Amino acid sequence: MKRSNFIRCHVCETVNYDDPSNILCRRCHSKLHQPEYISFHRTLAFLITAMILYIPANLYPILISKQFGVNTESTIIGGVIHLWEAGSYPIALIILVASVFVPLLKFIFIIYLLISTKYNVNSSRVDKHKLFYITEAIGPWSMIDVFVVIILAVLIHFSGIQVFPGAGATSFALMVFFTMLSALSFDTRLIKKGVT
Repeated sequence: MKRSNFIRCHVCETVNYDDPSNILCRRCHSKLHQPEYISFHRTLAFLITAMILYIPANLYPILISKQFGVNTESTIIGGVIHLWEAGSYPIALIILVASVFVPLLKFIFIIYLLISTKYNVNSSRVDKHKLFYITEAIGPWSMIDVFVVIILAVLIHFSGIQVFPGAGATSFALMVFFTMLSALSFDTRLIKKGVT
């Protein structure tokens, strides 16, 4: 059979026969055929939400520590600078890359995929598919900051020190969540067909 006779379910990844009379997935029974423009607009909406949340995630404190009644607030960049000054260069670089550059790369990649499908940019479909799968693969690495806050809040039980997640941690977690939703809602059929 030709490859075009199969279609992938975007919920459970099951391969189904592309039969117009059967529009439900054989495994999860979700709808297989959605108009491409719905996927495009959904991806764009999730991406804009994630980009808006990226601003407070970097401006507001991600970690608030209270020691002997004195509150100390730390943003992502402030924490990276503090780790760098303390001599923890590898950890500082990992947090800088995972928390600042990886989200920006994901934004750029998804924007490029949306623009290339909307305006039929002349580039290889294989390259677009690789870019899409790279975007999906690097997504969970953005959560390193949130994991650090959770681990610190659980592990530090000294009587004089308390650690709380700040508003930046909530914004950051939501930003990563909406970025992942944006990548998941992108329909790879758009790479082949484009948006009409």
